[in-house]
Amino acid sequence: MSSILSAAHTRTWLLSTPSTSYALRVGDVGLPVHLHWGVPLTLAQAASMAPYGPAHGIGDGHGHPEEYVVDGGPRFGLSSLQLRFPDGTRPVQPTLLGDKVEEADGAATLTLSYADEHYPLTLDLHYRVHDGCDVIERWCVLRHPSDPPALVTRLDSACWTLPPRPDYRLSHVTGHWGAESQLERVTVARAETTLTSRRGLTGHHANPWVMIDAGDATEDAGEVWSAALAWSGSWRITVDRSPTDRVQVLGGYGHDAVTWRLTGDDCLRTPVFSGLFSADGFGGASRGWHEHVRAHVLPRPDEVRPVVYNSWEATGFAVDEAGQQRLAALAAPLGVELFVMDDGWFGRRLDDNAGLGDWTPNPDRFPNGLTPLIDEVHRLGMRFGLWVEPEMVNPDSDLYRAYPDWVLHSANRARTELRQQLVLNFARPDVAEWAHGWLDGLLREHEIDFLKWDFNRPFTEAGWPSVGEDADRLWIDHVTGVYALLDRLRADHPRLRIESCAGGGGRVDLGILAHTDEVWTSDNTDAYDRLGIQYGFSQLYPAGIMAAWVTDSPNWLNGRAVPLRFRFHVAMAGVLAVGGNLTEWSPAELAEAASLVAQYKEIRPIVQHGRQYRLAPPGAPVTAVQYVAPDGDRSVVLAYRPFPTLGRLPQPLPLRGLDPTAVYRDDATGAEHPGALLLTRGLPLAFPSGDYASTAVTLTRL
Repeated sequence: MSSILSAAHTRTWLLSTPSTSYALRVGDVGLPVHLHWGVPLTLAQAASMAPYGPAHGIGDGHGHPEEYVVDGGPRFGLSSLQLRFPDGTRPVQPTLLGDKVEEADGAATLTLSYADEHYPLTLDLHYRVHDGCDVIERWCVLRHPSDPPALVTRLDSACWTLPPRPDYRLSHVTGHWGAESQLERVTVARAETTLTSRRGLTGHHANPWVMIDAGDATEDAGEVWSAALAWSGSWRITVDRSPTDRVQVLGGYGHDAVTWRLTGDDCLRTPVFSGLFSADGFGGASRGWHEHVRAHVLPRPDEVRPVVYNSWEATGFAVDEAGQQRLAALAAPLGVELFVMDDGWFGRRLDDNAGLGDWTPNPDRFPNGLTPLIDEVHRLGMRFGLWVEPEMVNPDSDLYRAYPDWVLHSANRARTELRQQLVLNFARPDVAEWAHGWLDGLLREHEIDFLKWDFNRPFTEAGWPSVGEDADRLWIDHVTGVYALLDRLRADHPRLRIESCAGGGGRVDLGILAHTDEVWTSDNTDAYDRLGIQYGFSQLYPAGIMAAWVTDSPNWLNGRAVPLRFRFHVAMAGVLAVGGNLTEWSPAELAEAASLVAQYKEIRPIVQHGRQYRLAPPGAPVTAVQYVAPDGDRSVVLAYRPFPTLGRLPQPLPLRGLDPTAVYRDDATGAEHPGALLLTRGLPLAFPSGDYASTAVTLTRL
């Protein structure tokens, strides 16, 4: 059980989760100071603790690390709250108004309410813990119920403080289109290290999470502190290491130069910025996040994700009814459960120059609409899905010609086109209502089970001239408008599944996952490259949301030729899909694919819902990942040996997460292995000869 307890005599609060404790206290200057984040404590122990010692040196601030740093007083580091009152005053002087702890639906929430000593400004700091989960959720709500408005220049969700350690190491991911989620580990500099997106979406180049350790953590052991922001627009996370080695992690939405006006009954509610401590290394931290996503983020975490066929790489924009039916007829015998038609089905969408915004079937390609294709897909025993990009418009479209001011734009400035398209302003109620109208109509008129929701370009000229000084609110309101639309569609169409896509993995975060079912990981479908992408992805996100395709060889992006078995085994580490041109696959390839799809269906409950262990990273002679079923009775090992090593056979692979007192049977060979030996000596591996060899092993506890 998780809980929040308080010691009134010291004004101390203790947040307890199954494996960790977090403690804070209201300090002399009003805002809470940080006491502890780590191994479990009792309330008496927390109440007796002194805060971390004051910083050394002149001008280092109030001394004790604050839970939420505001601009003002002798604070010279980065502030989570920065604003300007109507008279030009910048410092904030908060006074505690009260506190309350509420319990509901297996969660406990602490709220600390503050008001400025002079101005009509209130700030609520929120902390929430869930039963059975070590993640702590934090967010804040800011109000200024008076005119004229206050101008907010920064509003972070939370500030996390790390305990003193000899050194600090930062783990995060970086990359670009086609190479998302590349894991990096670097020493934390004595400076402000900021990860950010200024693009209006999460971004391919970074992802809103960090992990920090003392430089000695491994995959299986050591202390790791981590934090992740649930937001799908522009964001920033700053790791601040002072010259005296105090480390704090601040994070929230927005980016420099973007401001928000706050007045009247309005408020700014930040996205959740969650934190997790693990004493079990990076693997333990990842499994903690995976469980949190399944238990407290995803709308339908218990669903078994279907095997998908997507037509994009087979057809590109050359989409028509007959061609899609041919692909569907080949996909069904493979065991595919959901057939998805991608871009090119609507308007004058013959290429990426036109058509976005005109969401009606192309009459030349679908003379009788979508119903005949959908009926045929259903007759073949598959569900039907469709690609859409609701937030975008081509200038060459009927929609843009009718409503040119619906896009993000700035007065007296050119409208930059990327991929020949502009971004619709979903902060506008009329745009959001238009989008709901055609999407709802499409879903009501057709038996559509799945939407692949794409977003292929970032914001530019992100203005809204008709609202003047309030235009910057669109950086927030566009995202919340998208969230609201997704929720509205799901409520009206309960069977609907939605995949978040943004030119590949450009919109992957805990925010979008609260409104969708899975994410497209990368436009790069090369199996060898995917090993690194999936490794970085798994640091925070579970396999059950990671869409992974098997496509043609040689791969369209880099020309690499990889055996079909290797391609399938890599994609089986997530939510399996097929995306190749099946009309060009040989009968032998189709038969092998059907066999591998059947194998995946046997193991997918374990892959999608089990505990994940990264056994060996990309670049090792053998890369491997293991999944253990929630009840511990079955385990799946996917191992990859990209290149043989001359004169050396693969060594047995030590496993994780098994019962050392049990015996496990290899379901394929019937061989029996004591759990203790699998954990220490390892699982013997057998690979086919040649490059890009792989194997999938399923173990059952006897």
